[in-house]
Amino acid sequence: MALPPGVTILQVLPAMANGGVERGTIEIAEAIVRAGGRALVASAGGPNTARLERVGAQHISLPMASKLPWTIRANRCRLVNLIKAEGVSLVHARSRAPAWSAGPAARTAGVPFVTTYHGTYNEGSWLKKRYNRIMVSSDRVIAISAFIANLIKQRYGTPDERIRIIHRGADLRAFSPAAVGAGRLLELQKSWGIREDTRVILLPGRLTRWKGQGVLIAAYAALKARRDLRDVAVVLAGDAEGRTGYVDELRRQCHSLGLSAREVVFAGQCNDMPAAMMLADVVVSASIEPEAFGRVMAEGGAMGKPVIASLIGAAPEIVLPGETGWLVPPGDHDAMADALHAALSLPPPARDRLAQAAMERIGASFSVESMGNKTLAVYRELLAG
Repeated sequence: MALPPGVTILQVLPAMANGGVERGTIEIAEAIVRAGGRALVASAGGPNTARLERVGAQHISLPMASKLPWTIRANRCRLVNLIKAEGVSLVHARSRAPAWSAGPAARTAGVPFVTTYHGTYNEGSWLKKRYNRIMVSSDRVIAISAFIANLIKQRYGTPDERIRIIHRGADLRAFSPAAVGAGRLLELQKSWGIREDTRVILLPGRLTRWKGQGVLIAAYAALKARRDLRDVAVVLAGDAEGRTGYVDELRRQCHSLGLSAREVVFAGQCNDMPAAMMLADVVVSASIEPEAFGRVMAEGGAMGKPVIASLIGAAPEIVLPGETGWLVPPGDHDAMADALHAALSLPPPARDRLAQAAMERIGASFSVESMGNKTLAVYRELLAG
């Protein structure tokens, strides 16, 4: 899908860190460049800046991560000047603090303004509600799931005609069984300290309580009590990001349940998630709070793996129970144990059917390519108007 000639799209976000918002920014920047447009990104910079520039986008360093009112006001002026100097055609804000600068700047410069509503956003006070509302003050609001679209309508009464549901996507170039070589698998097995014949239950995601690592550990212990699981290991693949207290709590939980370091592996940050999922026999999303989307579920399906997820947030939009995986009540370790037993007990023909169904579903509805095309369609719609 091509963009009109001479189009420049400016995306704004706090920083180019390692997260879903940053990944989405890079993926859309690449889609813009491929469509013949010019992609600009304004942020405070970070480890993913180089990756952004490799896809052909230009990064502009501005203090967009700041929530200080005077910095936000100064950023409005900076963005107005940037829009005019670079001939920006449309501004796309991906986070609240940058949106408070980008929205007024776009209005002042007379260009369309788009926001992407990425999370559930806490609304514990009137001030928080007012702060969050900027994300629905745009010409078009991109909701990353139907769950988020419904939340937006319930909270703000935003009309359907201003909302566009565009699911996040799995990069099918990377998340494809054919793309992962044996060498990468052996390297991961060695780093995790597991044998080749070990079956892997993988939970990808940063180590934080709401991701439900404790629920999975309890489920594994319950499953171990029912049957012999000497050839199975739980791998927690994610960075604690300084949450040492929570990690200590999880280790104490393992100790109290009699689980060894070989049975529950704290793998840390994984830089080769396609290989990690290729090694997995089951991919788990055990979140106890709603996932706005949940790329883990889409990426696990793209790799042809059974996915077990909490029946909360956007999970029912991605996982089809009985066809591509299982959905269990959040926080219910017994139900999780039942689903793990079912997944690990699948005979080869049933596992092959599930893998094929999962890969077809993700390829049809939850790919990065689909996300890019739908986002470009929003841009074209506003630019034409």
